[in-house]
Amino acid sequence: MSVTVVCPGSFDPATAGHLDVFERAAARFDRVVVAVLGNPNKQGTFTVAERCELIAAETAHLDNLEVDRFEGLLVDYCRAHGIDLVCKGIRGAADMDYELQMAQMNRRVGGVETVFVSASPEHTFLSSSLIKEVVRGGGEVTGLVPPRIAEALHRRLG
Repeated sequence: MSVTVVCPGSFDPATAGHLDVFERAAARFDRVVVAVLGNPNKQGTFTVAERCELIAAETAHLDNLEVDRFEGLLVDYCRAHGIDLVCKGIRGAADMDYELQMAQMNRRVGGVETVFVSASPEHTFLSSSLIKEVVRGGGEVTGLVPPRIAEALHRRLG
């Protein structure tokens, strides 16, 4: 039996922590779909297409991983693509509280199960919003995001 898992998120931008979760999921599941959320009511730092391109470039070495985009409810995306398993990274208790509610709702309304991957200790403090704040302030994000993403952030925000 082949198992496909979806790793959903806005990934604006993808951090080293996100990429670590993607790689760990790719090592454990037959197929991984990184689903980048587009919200038409929200202006991101990068467009959905740009986020997809950046993630695809950073994960090109993972043969069983693909990048896609979606809008709306995750359960609708999962239903449309025949996926019934979500993989989410958890940094700490605050993430767990929020993600557990989401997991329970996704299971209730769409029959979608969720597995959690604990963040590697070196990534527990990372968030896309913090990364953007550091770049806007002229700070250095080497090692917190891949060089290609750091360059794109500095071009966009710095």
